[in-house]
Amino acid sequence: MIPSSTYRVQFGPDMGFNRVKHVAGYLHRLGVGALYASPLLQATPGSTHGYDVTDPTTTSAGLGGAVAREVLQHRLRELGLGFVVDIVPNHVGISMPQANPWWWDVLRYGRESKHADKFDIDWSRAPILAPVLGDEHGLEALAVDGDHLAYFDQIFPIAPGTSGGTPQEVHDRQHYRLVHWRTANTDLNYRRFFDINTLAAVRVEDPAVFEATHREVLSWGVDGLRIDHPDGLSDPGGYLRRLREAAPETWIVVEKILGVGESLPVSWPVAGTTGYDALREVCGLFIDPAGEPPTPGSLLYLETRCKETAARTLLRAEVRRINALLPFDDEDAVIELLTLFPVYRSYLPEGRNSLEQAASMNPRAAEIARLMLADPHGELATRVQQTSGMVMAKGVEDTAFYRYNRFVALNEVGGDPSRFGVPPAEFHVAMQAREAGAPDTMTALSTHDTKRAEDVRARLAVLSEVEFETAFARWTEKKPLPERSLTRLAWQTLVGAYPISADRLRDYLAKAAKEAKIATSWVDGNPEVDKAIAAWPDEVFGDAALMAEVTELIDRITPAGWSNSLGQKLMQLAGPGVPDVYQGTELWDFSLVDPDNRRPVDFEQRAALLARIDDGWLPEVDVSGAAKLLVTTRTLRLRRDRPELFTGYLPVPAQGPAAEHAVAFARNGLVAVCTRLPIRLEAAGGWRDTVLPLPAGEWTDVITGRPVSRSPLLSELLSPYPVALVVRS
Repeated sequence: MIPSSTYRVQFGPDMGFNRVKHVAGYLHRLGVGALYASPLLQATPGSTHGYDVTDPTTTSAGLGGAVAREVLQHRLRELGLGFVVDIVPNHVGISMPQANPWWWDVLRYGRESKHADKFDIDWSRAPILAPVLGDEHGLEALAVDGDHLAYFDQIFPIAPGTSGGTPQEVHDRQHYRLVHWRTANTDLNYRRFFDINTLAAVRVEDPAVFEATHREVLSWGVDGLRIDHPDGLSDPGGYLRRLREAAPETWIVVEKILGVGESLPVSWPVAGTTGYDALREVCGLFIDPAGEPPTPGSLLYLETRCKETAARTLLRAEVRRINALLPFDDEDAVIELLTLFPVYRSYLPEGRNSLEQAASMNPRAAEIARLMLADPHGELATRVQQTSGMVMAKGVEDTAFYRYNRFVALNEVGGDPSRFGVPPAEFHVAMQAREAGAPDTMTALSTHDTKRAEDVRARLAVLSEVEFETAFARWTEKKPLPERSLTRLAWQTLVGAYPISADRLRDYLAKAAKEAKIATSWVDGNPEVDKAIAAWPDEVFGDAALMAEVTELIDRITPAGWSNSLGQKLMQLAGPGVPDVYQGTELWDFSLVDPDNRRPVDFEQRAALLARIDDGWLPEVDVSGAAKLLVTTRTLRLRRDRPELFTGYLPVPAQGPAAEHAVAFARNGLVAVCTRLPIRLEAAGGWRDTVLPLPAGEWTDVITGRPVSRSPLLSELLSPYPVALVVRS
């Protein structure tokens, strides 16, 4: 089953199976094709996201258990909704060892555990390191509690026959060693997810491990699967082929971050990605290239240095494991090879060009590449490829994108902040390529991983049409933060996400500063800097004169931001691919990076507004966001009820003095059109005599219900809404 669309719901302690069952009716009325669920297997107790699965053989008890899941699935089938589930093949959660039966058994029995081969552990460097101690003397706090060791509220198993003596003596007899948390990034001897020690990698390349980790979820009879972090797997292509064999009729998409011009390997039997490539293209359409701010320096240079730092510090343990596989000792060459990868990873024997490019600057790195190509499925090639994606993610997404803050609407997963905007011609080429090559791929505007929600980016895009540097400089002089680029990020965040509470802004800036790793970081905090950052939101909000200036700018750009929001929503929902609506984004959503974007959604409010729309209400474009709900439901319902309309793709050029401000495309009996760069449009005198020539036939705008002529004036077609979706009768 290929869904007409998906709606992402973040399950959690307050959003379990029973609660979602009651939301399902609203999703059906909205026009959704399938519920798209975050991970639903047993996770760490209290998990708010589900990516820390502790038992892949069991439905999450915290979400309601297997019976409640089956009741939800029955309700979805009654409504004709598909069921798409997010799965995590790369790793499991081990922050509470006793909650993970496999990990607990490995800690107890070591290499002799029946689960030892499930984990990617370097047994040549046994015992297993558990980096949990708060300092070098942490073992002094260890205690024996029955059949386990206790370190404050954390417990660890005691191997049979190893009791007796002091807690420290018992500890020294185990198959693991509790060590200072700071040693993890250099000494850890098990593969993990990025630099997160509490997410241990599993070996799904082993058929027995694949079967053990997938048997449960494949028994549910789901319609679709979203594959988390395939780049972490030893053989992503092999994994996906095995998964396709196990689920031949299932719609499968992968969380693969594609760079500009990059494509999925053709050998992967999947429908496509989770949509970050589409997000980059759609959002870039609403940025004015003429408004590009000054460049603070080379982004490529910054990314390269941040990647090198990530490899040398956060991921040094992974570098050392690769280095141990070489016939020579040269960690610097390993780091350089990982740093210079132009994409997240290669997939040897495919994708050798990326590897050769990375190796071209260093003879030792070139020798590593030669060894990899000589055995493309060997351990060296595998570990380099697994680690290159980690270096890219930690160096670029999680560091450089928090430092290079000239225009943060572009600082998105899969984005390229150095490319200022996407011209309409380039946008159309990308859409045509998607329709031709991956018509069933997922598309997205917001996800649980985006740095900021779609409507924050839409409003910030308007800054490309106005002069804002003078205001930013004036505000910075009044209320600077300890670090210059963070100050620029703070003003853009305040403008883009307003209204925002001081607490939300404070939490965001604290995270952003630590991710940037300039004045403070997660590993090496700076109390004085952290204190200044925490105080900044209250200081700004408490300055009435300053806030009057800030809100004046916000008020000036907000209507254009709404126009951009509606435009990008229609372009995504009507364009090629299977569009996903992230929870709550059918109304305005001004969330920031997680955990801010996992706040509860008011579904009752949305259902009430939808009922009014169904009664004939055409809401104004205003602060309520109901106009976005109108555009969303009309487009989703049309996709679900008339799927034959959503095939093909052909640009439709407007004609007239303001033609450059309209972006339109035709599919099989429909035309979608939106407004681009609304501030410049208004300054130039509006639409005037600009028209949109339509193919022969009788046309109706499904958003307003009005008939549309063959060559409508855009001043009429794009009023009262800055978008239109016209269908041929």
